[in-house]
Amino acid sequence: MNHSLNRIPAAGALAACLALTPIHSMAAVKICTFPGSPSAALDQAVAREAFAQAGIAATLVKHGIGDGDDDGVSLRELDKTLARECDVIAGFPRSTVADDSTSKLQFSRGYLHAGYVSIEAPDANPQGAAKNRVAATYASPAQLIAVQQPSVTLDLENTSAATVEAVAKGQAQRAIVWYPAVVAYGLAHPQRHFAVSAARSPYANWQLVFAFGPRTASMRERVDAALDKLSANGRLAALTHDWAMPAHALDTAAGDDAARYRDGPSASRALATRALLAAANADSAGGFVKVAADATSAPTFDQAQATHGKMLYSSACAKCHGAQLQGVTAPALQGPAFAPASNAHLTIGGIFTYMSTNMPADKPGKMKDQDYADIMAFLLYSNGYHATGPKMTADNARTSTTPLNAGK
Repeated sequence: MNHSLNRIPAAGALAACLALTPIHSMAAVKICTFPGSPSAALDQAVAREAFAQAGIAATLVKHGIGDGDDDGVSLRELDKTLARECDVIAGFPRSTVADDSTSKLQFSRGYLHAGYVSIEAPDANPQGAAKNRVAATYASPAQLIAVQQPSVTLDLENTSAATVEAVAKGQAQRAIVWYPAVVAYGLAHPQRHFAVSAARSPYANWQLVFAFGPRTASMRERVDAALDKLSANGRLAALTHDWAMPAHALDTAAGDDAARYRDGPSASRALATRALLAAANADSAGGFVKVAADATSAPTFDQAQATHGKMLYSSACAKCHGAQLQGVTAPALQGPAFAPASNAHLTIGGIFTYMSTNMPADKPGKMKDQDYADIMAFLLYSNGYHATGPKMTADNARTSTTPLNAGK
């Protein structure tokens, strides 16, 4: 598969033309990065060159985005940030499983494929229980990837840096981690080396992009053209060289990620769907557990239960997973990546168990069992299941081995 960020040949000419067009009545654009992001230095470097190439005066803001709380940064918070402290966010992670398509934000094309990988440290020599331990970053896609792997003990860390450190110190045999965190750790500890392999999963493949607020949305095409020009002349490859994922660690079932972000998520929905279904069913020692379909039927639920589940979801889950289940700072809970048409990689019982023990991210397990069952009913209803009654119980949901297939 071609993971190049090269675009159409005419892009260079387009960039040159756009660069001649001045932006009137606008002070220097304020560009923010996420606090604590391991790729912040790269994001700033790409921002400087891309906006200079686009002929847009820009300044970097170090503290424009607040730290947020334990369960991430919501779209509402980002909208406020882009209305006050910042005009553009550099290093915004996008994926086909969390495309933020209902937000007010506009997004550039991707400038770096920066997904989740599986790493080991050949010189760490873990002992005892650590030999069967997989580290992952708490309340992130890494945790969702890791929890699906068979016969492992999870070591959940609060940051991606601590996740890498757990492997470096032999506290875990391997880790599922955001690849920029591996690069940042290597820059800070050049004596450390890691074996990197693919964490093949629909949740592993992401792109770093620029996010524009309403005041700067009109700049998106100019910045895209600038990125095209930097790609064509080799400058973008030079900037991102040290951060590019190794070829053997790329999930080749993911399709051309960069191409998905040119004209928004709808431009390549069919491609994304095929890629996600392929990734979900790919054989990989470091990937999801493949679940064979069986004759067990899905647990039933009634309409009132699904309605109550929607109310609970709105108050406890929507901040990260989106009001329309589209995914924001956490994966989408609707659509082919979550509930494909067939051959699901997740079971209803697996999803329920994960949700009831790990969610909400700020207070895991804080709800009553029946409330989790009601949310599960809402998720099933939102993915094509019909309310046929009787009411679903937590025990019914927890023990279900039915693959999570849309509209089953």
